[in-house]
Amino acid sequence: MSPYVLALLLFSLGLGTTMTFASSHWLLAWVGLEINTLAILPLMAQNHHPRAVEAATKYFLIQAGGAAVLLFAGTTNAYLTGQWDIQQATHPLPIAIITLALALKLGLAPLHSWMPEVFQGLDLTTGLILATWQKLAPLALLLQIQPINSPLLIFLGLASTLIGGWGGLNQTQLRKILAYSSTAQLGWMVLVLQFAPSLTTLAVLVYIAAATATFLTLKLAKATSINMLAISWAKAPALVALTPLVLLSLAGLPPMTGFMPKWLILQELSKQELAPTATLAALTALLSLYYYLRLTYAMTLTMFPNNLAGTLPWRLPSHQLTLPLACLAIATISLLPLTPAALALVAL
Repeated sequence: MSPYVLALLLFSLGLGTTMTFASSHWLLAWVGLEINTLAILPLMAQNHHPRAVEAATKYFLIQAGGAAVLLFAGTTNAYLTGQWDIQQATHPLPIAIITLALALKLGLAPLHSWMPEVFQGLDLTTGLILATWQKLAPLALLLQIQPINSPLLIFLGLASTLIGGWGGLNQTQLRKILAYSSTAQLGWMVLVLQFAPSLTTLAVLVYIAAATATFLTLKLAKATSINMLAISWAKAPALVALTPLVLLSLAGLPPMTGFMPKWLILQELSKQELAPTATLAALTALLSLYYYLRLTYAMTLTMFPNNLAGTLPWRLPSHQLTLPLACLAIATISLLPLTPAALALVAL
């Protein structure tokens, strides 16, 4: 792909998300989401592989459907309340429809089934954009409408943590595992969104750091399945020693950074007298922990069963920048002591 075209597409991605962030009008927010969707489609299909084209087509159809429902709900809200302002959405019917439309665009369970298939057709770089940047605009809209006392958000959050953990158990393809991981992490963010939006923002930031470190690690190892992880120890021994900690941080184990948002979310749910919800969410995190441990085991404690024919992959020079990966890995592992500072920011 031409660098000029790539720069234009990345600029359009940023423009669409920024437009949705800055908009207070439903029509402008919808336009931002559409720019976002159209900008990433050429990036998804750039390999000209049938799986990539199929993934781009599926993504386009799902996102177009979600955007159409969102526009319909915004119009319904304007008809019922006489307001196009996002923060003036007060009628329960449009709010419920908008929440479901944004859940479809985000990939929240039970509207998640497109995500593993789309991820499987993409390369890891585009998958990283889809797992992180593309979630920001719909989440910003959810944060703006803030459905108060919404059992729908609790249901979507619990279903996402449960199905995101359960769905990844029997997968062997890393991109599908990361798709289910994304669904599970989004479930945690949505659970606490109506009670403490700042905690949702904190969870998003921690997830973006951990997911970016994970995707960059797999890209450096050129691994797309669990079996391919077994030869990564020979390519980058130091990175392989660090990666289990990044994966366990993504799972939310102390003393890694990923424990911070989960701990604060469970605390907030308990304060809101939702102890059964908090307990169920904590138990579903064990399902996700299983497949993160599975990846850790495959990467550090197994060896590839036979000799590789041809050029040995660990002899080929890597052209990937490793400084961003190093910084993100350290941030993902070691920022738990900053929890008091995070709490102070959350309280503001």
